[in-house]
Amino acid sequence: MQLDIPAGDFAGYIFDLDGTLINTMPLHYRAWDSAMRQHGLGEVLNEDLFYSLGGVPTVRVAELIGAHYGLVVDPLKVEHTKEGFFLTMLDAVEHIAPVVEFARRMSLTHPVSIATGGMPEIALPAIKAAGLDDLFKIVVTPKDVGPGRGKPEPDMFLEAARQMGVPPAQCLVFEDAEPGIRAALAAGMQVVRVPSRVV
Repeated sequence: MQLDIPAGDFAGYIFDLDGTLINTMPLHYRAWDSAMRQHGLGEVLNEDLFYSLGGVPTVRVAELIGAHYGLVVDPLKVEHTKEGFFLTMLDAVEHIAPVVEFARRMSLTHPVSIATGGMPEIALPAIKAAGLDDLFKIVVTPKDVGPGRGKPEPDMFLEAARQMGVPPAQCLVFEDAEPGIRAALAAGMQVVRVPSRVV
């Protein structure tokens, strides 16, 4: 994987988690497929649909998948089921090496942070399982911003910049999903696009 790092004097770096720092998207897909089948889906979950929802908060993903398939679901119950499946898979978490290596290099001289659409009860165990909890002391999740203010709204990136003490315009964001890319641009930040389907 080749990262296209823009020229510029950046003062801080913000990283999405799933599909950017760690290759958890296949695990999330398996967990969503299992959860939706448990809640009435009678076929294999469409993988393109899943990837199109990257960066969207979990409860909203449950609503959107249910609507796509014409299912009446309780999104909070689906979220609970899905996250239970996901937590059993954390031993399979792998780094997306070029991004993690860049983050480690930058952390020697600049503040770094994570802004993830995952809730802390899922994101923090994943960060720990990946061995990245020593690197990222600042982790922003949807709980740190108001309801409905997650990606693609800019609030999570602005909060990460605030916690790092860096002006938004001097932050560089690493993202794999369209909602996150839109959020970063809305926050006035430049973005490095990370391919979400790591092969």
